[in-house]
Amino acid sequence: MKAIPAYPLQWPTGWQRSSFAQRTHGKFGKRDKGTGSYPVLRDVTVNDAVNRVRDQLRMLGIGDDDIVISTNLKTRLDGFPRSDQAQPSDTGVAVYWVDRDGGSRCMATDRYFRVADNLAGIAASLEALRALDRHGSAEILSRAFSGFAALEAPQDDPWHQVLGVPADAGKPAIEAAWRRLRSTCHPDKPGGSVEAFQRAQAAYERGLREVVL
Repeated sequence: MKAIPAYPLQWPTGWQRSSFAQRTHGKFGKRDKGTGSYPVLRDVTVNDAVNRVRDQLRMLGIGDDDIVISTNLKTRLDGFPRSDQAQPSDTGVAVYWVDRDGGSRCMATDRYFRVADNLAGIAASLEALRALDRHGSAEILSRAFSGFAALEAPQDDPWHQVLGVPADAGKPAIEAAWRRLRSTCHPDKPGGSVEAFQRAQAAYERGLREVVL
């Protein structure tokens, strides 16, 4: 799951994108008293929407370590999107997680004009599906999520070849190779791409697993 970048947006393979004409304004804000006599609808913030998604997944037994929220917003230190940024041109979001049975799952949407509203929309969808669990329909819930399986990056070459280290390399060599690759294949770098970054990160994690084993 950590092989999926939180930034920039990693849209799940096979999921259809919305056209600009299909997008709309979300209505996921909260009503405050405001300064007058009538309540005011405040737009949901990115931070609020992220917490809504985390809360819904937490109620399904999914911890933060098993969640990746992928958007075109740069991330905080905890890996989740920051609020203090301008709206990107592509406001789509994809939420990836590992369920209690170890399955990789995903939900994605770009229906709304704002990142926060797309995140809030996923939180609302999770809440609706979670109602199945509350009503004792766990099997239906599982089948509903089965359509959201996340596709991991393909990895044809051995991890040590991707990293450019010997097959018996130790942890320091693997980490050094990863730092070197990360500085060149990140999507923000010239010549970098999401695919190259994901491939390198997957190789790094596989290499560390083999060292531990």
